[in-house]
Amino acid sequence: MSTRADLENLLASFAQEGPAGCGLSICKDGQEIFRHCCGYADLERKEPLGADHVIRLFSNTKVFTNVLALTLFERGKLLLTDPVSDYLPEFSQSRVGFFTNNGTYATRPAARPIRVQDLMTMSSGLTYGTQMAGGENSQTNLMLQRAVDGLEARGGYTVQKFARAVAEVPLLFDPGTQWHYGYSHDVLGAVIEAAADMSFGEYLRQQILQPLGLEDTGFFLDEAKRPRLARQYQAPDSQGHRQISEELDISYDPAHRFESGGAGLLSTLRDFSRFAAMLAQGGTLDGVRILSRNTIDLMRQNHLGPQQLQTFFAAQENGWEFARGYGYGLGVRTMIDRVRGGSNGSIGEFGWSGAAGTWLMADPEQHLSAVYVQQVLPNLYESRYHPRLRAAVYAFEEI
Repeated sequence: MSTRADLENLLASFAQEGPAGCGLSICKDGQEIFRHCCGYADLERKEPLGADHVIRLFSNTKVFTNVLALTLFERGKLLLTDPVSDYLPEFSQSRVGFFTNNGTYATRPAARPIRVQDLMTMSSGLTYGTQMAGGENSQTNLMLQRAVDGLEARGGYTVQKFARAVAEVPLLFDPGTQWHYGYSHDVLGAVIEAAADMSFGEYLRQQILQPLGLEDTGFFLDEAKRPRLARQYQAPDSQGHRQISEELDISYDPAHRFESGGAGLLSTLRDFSRFAAMLAQGGTLDGVRILSRNTIDLMRQNHLGPQQLQTFFAAQENGWEFARGYGYGLGVRTMIDRVRGGSNGSIGEFGWSGAAGTWLMADPEQHLSAVYVQQVLPNLYESRYHPRLRAAVYAFEEI
């Protein structure tokens, strides 16, 4: 059993060790039953972190993006099995990069088209543009990084322009054969735009943000909200000093234009908690339905086959220890092995995390959800903090 004092002490230990400030919200049956923030949103000003401070979700944006795509699925606007090229013709001739026996980089036609489901399950062959030290995919990563750097150098760009640039880079592998973290959900944002016939951000506002009353969630930071933006810091150095780490904040300037479905949303603990509660309630909150329970169950089902799972499990043993015990659904991790994960939660508990340390879990079986926020980049604490939060939340005496 964990008590309120236990949870508050756990958060205090996090704030002392790593982030300048952190916060946790727990909801049961759609109602918030616990909320606590500790530490600071701004160390220099000694401003305490609160539930209304704006925080960077980074990859927790992916959960919003996949929910949004599923609203189109429920309306018959797209199918998971549709080729992505039905919506984005630039993906009609996808190629896979590889190295020949003599070490020459070459490409070949992909064995099959990328499907919408491949984007949602990170099985598309798209990667992130981080240059790797070696291996057969280092050239693909380098080419992708150059393409994205080129977009950034020319200034603001749209979701569609981003998708066109990514489509020109060879895939890492044949679609559907592996799991690999990358720009899949950013391209999914372009699919959403094409299927909805409106901008990604506007469709997000109409289908999720406005119905749920998430007034502080969006891609760009307006001047009125800037005073509420929590500062982002690096992990403390050996002397306990935290350096500001806000180099990526340029993406929140409206002039940047790119609405990143993979990492672009800003939110607050309050908004983030309501979104998670909707998921845990089977797609509805306060009488507002975003998705059907059937679709939520499809989202949190493991969609990876044996070969794909092998690559996901490999990631779990190489820096992603926090994901042990999970498979991968439609844009979310999903618990498939409580023993391997050391989890006291439910099979089918699902969610994701973000680069600065945000964390979301939703459990429709118990109508239980929790979100955690911190702002540390690079984040060094996922595998230490998130499993501890999960254990304490499931043991909370008030659920």
